[in-house]
Amino acid sequence: MFIVTIALGLNLVVVDAFMNARAKMAVETELQHEVVKFREFTERGVDPTTGRPFSDVRGLLHGYLAEAVPEQQEALFSVVDGRPTDRTRNPVPVRLDLRPDVVAAAGSARSTMSRTIATRQGEAVYAVVPVTAGPGQPTASLVIVEYTDEALDDVTQVVKVIALASLAALLIAGGIAWFVAGRILSPLRQVRRTAEAISESDLTRRIETLPESRDDVTRLAVTFNGMLDRLETAFGAQRAFLDDAAHELRTPLTVIRGHLELMGDDPADRVDTTRLLLEEIGRMNRLVDDLLVLAAADRPDFLTPGEVDLTDLVVGAVARASALAPRRWSVSETADAVVVADEQRLTQALVQLASNAVRFTNKGDRLSIGSVLHEGQVELTVRDSGLGVPDDLKATIFDRFTRGDQRGAGGTGIGLAIVRSIALAHGGSVGVADTEGGGASFTLSFPARFPVDPEREDPFGDNHADDQDQGEDQDQGEDQDASVPTLVAPGGTQTGWIGAT
Repeated sequence: MFIVTIALGLNLVVVDAFMNARAKMAVETELQHEVVKFREFTERGVDPTTGRPFSDVRGLLHGYLAEAVPEQQEALFSVVDGRPTDRTRNPVPVRLDLRPDVVAAAGSARSTMSRTIATRQGEAVYAVVPVTAGPGQPTASLVIVEYTDEALDDVTQVVKVIALASLAALLIAGGIAWFVAGRILSPLRQVRRTAEAISESDLTRRIETLPESRDDVTRLAVTFNGMLDRLETAFGAQRAFLDDAAHELRTPLTVIRGHLELMGDDPADRVDTTRLLLEEIGRMNRLVDDLLVLAAADRPDFLTPGEVDLTDLVVGAVARASALAPRRWSVSETADAVVVADEQRLTQALVQLASNAVRFTNKGDRLSIGSVLHEGQVELTVRDSGLGVPDDLKATIFDRFTRGDQRGAGGTGIGLAIVRSIALAHGGSVGVADTEGGGASFTLSFPARFPVDPEREDPFGDNHADDQDQGEDQDQGEDQDASVPTLVAPGGTQTGWIGAT
């Protein structure tokens, strides 16, 4: 609006200067017109009333002034021998024939001239037309006066009208712009107010948007609302995590405190109490370790990708799990493939699933671990012939601090949550289903990504050969890290590693 105001002000200045120049030009034109008329009259030299030539200059000037019809802001008078004689009788703002300086200038003029003078009623422009007479004739001149004050007043009025109209238009445009800008910037103000009102304890506020609106500000508001949704979810999960952790840690601490308060001086009692305290401390240590794993699951460095032989992975997991408890351990099936994944995390997940199965099976029950490739997915399975998972628990069994029973089997309630975090970090998922004949089957699946084999046929075909030289030149200037393999999805399409989510 400031720029528009300056532009309108400059426009008024230009209009005022232009119209004043046009008014003064009109005055000059009128003077020239009267001069031409008087010259034509003198060339004829015939008295209109008698039809005979004028005998002297006095008669010539008197005859012209008698016939002249001046405009409203115009006057004519004659000067003979330095004195004013005849004049037109129309009313004028000020009589210049009474001003000695004008009369003297008219009496001494030897050629046509014009001047501008200031009067009490404003500016006036006059022209002097000398009359050449024969020998013995007096010097004479015709003075034509144009009063510019009224014309300039008209210009001033027009400029004032334009100024008022411009001001009104500016105010109207400003009001409309203020209203429109207010509507446009309303979501931004809501963003500011919402951001000011948000606190750590209240993340429920949102910005109101119109469903039919598609402008950039509305999109910003929608994006901001989405960010608040994610923050609310993250803070809610964090609060739930801390509440659950505090609850789980409170139980062993209460047990430890109770045993210490009741511990007597009997050496045997002290030995038993110490053993119980060490068990509770070990449980707390496992709980803290599991919490640290869950906390690290959201970090980008949670996974360390490398080449994983699925057969070796399954066999190694069975070897580690068999030390947990005497069960009928076996390898159900293995996929003969090498994929890119984090072998340590996958082994951790399989052993955790096996440990969970051990707690809900008995000696002599069957437990098997296997791997398959199915429709571009790696599926790692742990099956048991134990009690199985109740239907009402299958939807929440992978949540933190969810336990299959209340028998106090020694678990922290975090193990399956860690398995889910490992699956999500690989871009996959984990689920549970019933096994035929009883028991449970846990399946961890994720997209299969294969390392590039330099000996294999070029997956891009002959069209790729033209770029071989260029690729070789580029390879000479690059030091590739062989420990981070290039990934190729099923079908030969090169992909990138999907890290922790």
